[in-house]
Amino acid sequence: MGIRELARHLNISIGTVSRALNGKADVNPQTRARVLEAAERLGYAPTQSGRSLRRGVTGMIGMMIPTSDKKALGDTIFMEVVDGLRGFLGARNLDLVLLLCGPEEDALAYTKRVVARRIVDGLIIADTQRVDPRIDYLIARKMPFVTFGRSRSGGAQPWIDLDLEGMAEDAVRHLADLGHKRIAMALPASEVNYGYVSAKAFSEAIARRDGCHGALMRAESTEAGGYALGDQVIAASPRPTAIILVNVDTAIGLYRRLNEAGIRPGADIAITGFLYAPHCKYLAPALTCYQTDLKSLGARLGEALLGRMSDFAHLYPSDLAQDIWPMRRISGESDSLLNAAQPIVAHSASA
Repeated sequence: MGIRELARHLNISIGTVSRALNGKADVNPQTRARVLEAAERLGYAPTQSGRSLRRGVTGMIGMMIPTSDKKALGDTIFMEVVDGLRGFLGARNLDLVLLLCGPEEDALAYTKRVVARRIVDGLIIADTQRVDPRIDYLIARKMPFVTFGRSRSGGAQPWIDLDLEGMAEDAVRHLADLGHKRIAMALPASEVNYGYVSAKAFSEAIARRDGCHGALMRAESTEAGGYALGDQVIAASPRPTAIILVNVDTAIGLYRRLNEAGIRPGADIAITGFLYAPHCKYLAPALTCYQTDLKSLGARLGEALLGRMSDFAHLYPSDLAQDIWPMRRISGESDSLLNAAQPIVAHSASA
């Protein structure tokens, strides 16, 4: 039922119904109560296009996510983040729109098209690049936005990022305490900024430990990329005794390639993954990795964005959000003591 039908049913003017629904003070309290009761009982729904034209808002928030023909979107960490964000926005009568940017598209051009069409009131950008022109563009256009990840672009824009430095420090310290001196880190083969942040943190953590030597490798963040990473590990001289995977999507392929070469994960080489992914839960030996509450992270992204939007800023009065999201290590069996002759027991890591 639209506003015209609601007004006709109540036998009062459209203007009075509109003012009652929008809480205007010049409406008789009894009339307002009558309008609100009828609207709920009869299933009144405001015409979004009309409200958008009048108020200049859509009631929709967009999250821009990259897609790939090499990896299903459902296999990425974005889906848990999206679920938390959706729930947060839905509780505030806002809708979430996923803006999927394919590998064949220019991300900046796609962003400009979204802004020009005014289809969302605010944006959340994922997969931030080391230098990301989308950020500078949105700042110049004064478009409310927040990024999932840091970047060298911009400056005083809000962002939420994983504790990459903390994970690198903890992983190196843990492996060094187990006796490993030759430790490698596998980085994504792209300009995504979390790879650069992780590499810097890893190098600094290695430098703080006497006798430790670090090596950086790059691999596509897919199972096939992990298989190719296995070739790099096998060919390395000297071969690392431990490797840290910044993207655990590579773990399945790496396990397979190493096993084909007779190198046993968790026995002949220690493997640690950064962020737990469900599709890795059945790896044997169980992968030692890091975990966080991604749904709460999604809600925090929503909160940070609404704090930048004029209609909601009074509800979220806070300083500029630039948050490092905490992580914790989940113990598995893929990071055993150096040279420890232990049998490999297959079981799944807890979620």
